[in-house]
Amino acid sequence: MTATTETPVTRKAPRPRADALRNRERIVAAAREMFTEFGPEVPLDEIARRAGVGNATVYRNFPDRDALVREVVCSVMDRTVQAAGQALNETGDAFEALERFAHTAADERISALCPMISSTFDQSHPDLEEARRRAESLVAQLMDRAREAGQLRDDVEYGDLMVGVAQLSRPPAGTACMSADRFVHRHLQLFLDGMRAPAPSVLRGSAVTVEDLRR
Repeated sequence: MTATTETPVTRKAPRPRADALRNRERIVAAAREMFTEFGPEVPLDEIARRAGVGNATVYRNFPDRDALVREVVCSVMDRTVQAAGQALNETGDAFEALERFAHTAADERISALCPMISSTFDQSHPDLEEARRRAESLVAQLMDRAREAGQLRDDVEYGDLMVGVAQLSRPPAGTACMSADRFVHRHLQLFLDGMRAPAPSVLRGSAVTVEDLRR
């Protein structure tokens, strides 16, 4: 009688329950709101309260503050990447696509990412690196397409756009976020108009590149 060897059954890892995924999304959304309003040091208990979940649920999903901050940063970057992709595919006007991305990025409060990425934050984490790479690639495509169409001035780069969006969507010191919001898109459009070709003036300094932002 010939012995047969049974093939081991490979079991798939169980998918997270729908309610668990919803709780995680609520935590990230609440954290994004509160980090924007109060900064990255807001108590995690307060985030749990706003998300409508228990403290244990927060810590089950995010073992420490850095893990939650990283998830918020990645989620904001992922949504801006999605906006860039949609703009790239849905409009034939290259500069209009760039404008749509910039205004969406402002709505996503990318300015709030700057103080959240502190010296103790792991900026080389694989998740963050991947989100950053996707953002840089798609925004570069938007800018290249606008430049090839003769709509974007030649002396600006990725860093110029992202620094401008971040600065213009950050409320001035001592100004309530909500009261400053009504000015953001007006001033952002003024900035974007300044990036159009033909250039009406000569810019000081040199174009800000991706490498400049990482230094």
